[in-house]
Formats: sequence, C-alpha cells, structure tokens
Amino acid sequence: MSITKEKTAELIAEFGANDKDSGSAAVQVAILTHRIVSLTEHMKIHKKDFASRRGLLTMVGQRRHLLDYIKRRDEDAYKGLIAKLGLRR
Repeated sequence: MSITKEKTAELIAEFGANDKDSGSAAVQVAILTHRIVSLTEHMKIHKKDFASRRGLLTMVGQRRHLLDYIKRRDEDAYKGLIAKLGLRR
C-alpha cells in the first residue's frame, strides 16, 4: 500500500523539472495516482476496510484538486499529464 523511496524517486525523475522537484503539482499527482492504484487493489480484497476507503477517497479528492489547479494554469500540460498517467477526463 505504501510507496517506496525508489518508486518516489522514479516518479520525481519522470514528472519533475529536476531530481529535487518533489513539490510540483505534476509530481504530486503522479505520486497520488500510484498510491490510489495500490490502495484500490487492497480494497478489492478487503471490501469492509472502511478506514482505508476513507483514505482512498481523500486521496482521490486531493488529486482532483491538484488536477484542477494544473488545468487552470496550463491546459496543454494538463492534457499531457492525464494522457501520461492514463486517467480519464
């Protein structure tokens, strides 16, 4: 369910402006997407884990807000990011 340091560094290298760029919205969306996919697999097995479900919904909402922010600032970057991550919309 958690994300490893290696995977985080890989996502930062792929979506960030440089190796230290862990705070940009695109990197945060990529990390949240990885965590959401992982937690979704957990929820398929443990259907009654309501605490994890609440955390999952919080992460989805946070990602949605970050994506709205990116879309307001640069629509081309938004379209590229959702295509790269395989998200709908």
